[in-house]
Amino acid sequence: MKRTLLAGLAGGAAMNLAMLLTFRTIGFGWNGQGFLLTSPAQSHKLIAVWTELEPLPLVVNTPLPIIVGILLFGIGHAVIYRMVSVGWPEGVLPRALRFSGLIFFMTYLFWEFFTPFNQFGEPLHLIAIELCFWAVIALAEGFAITGIMERRAS
Repeated sequence: MKRTLLAGLAGGAAMNLAMLLTFRTIGFGWNGQGFLLTSPAQSHKLIAVWTELEPLPLVVNTPLPIIVGILLFGIGHAVIYRMVSVGWPEGVLPRALRFSGLIFFMTYLFWEFFTPFNQFGEPLHLIAIELCFWAVIALAEGFAITGIMERRAS
C-alpha cells in the first residue's frame, strides 16, 4: 500500500506540474492573456467563467485546494492502476501507455465534450488544442504512477 500511496502522490504531482506547464503557462498565461482566453474565436461564456463571473474558479484565486485535490485524484488513480494493470502486458511502457489512455478517455475526453463543448460552446479547434494538453497531462500522470508501481523492490 505504501507504494500505491507514493505512486499516487507522484502521479498527482506530475499532473499538477503538467497542468502548470500546459494550461497555465501556454493556454491561459500567467496574466490571463494566453490564447485560450484571448482568441477571437473563443466562447464568451467560457471567458466570462474564467475571468468575470464571481466567484472565479478556485484554481484562479485560491489554487491550494485544487492542487491538494489533484494529489488525491492521483492516489485514487494509483489504486485503480493497481486493480486493472494485472491483466496488461508487463513493462512500464505498455502499461503506462494503457493507463494514460484510460485516464485520457475516461476523464479528459469526457470533460472536454461535456463542459467546454456542451456547456460553453467552445470552438472545436481550441478544444483540439486542449485535448493535446490533456494528453500530455495524462501521459505525465500515467508514467509517474506506472514507473513507481512497476519498480522492482530491491
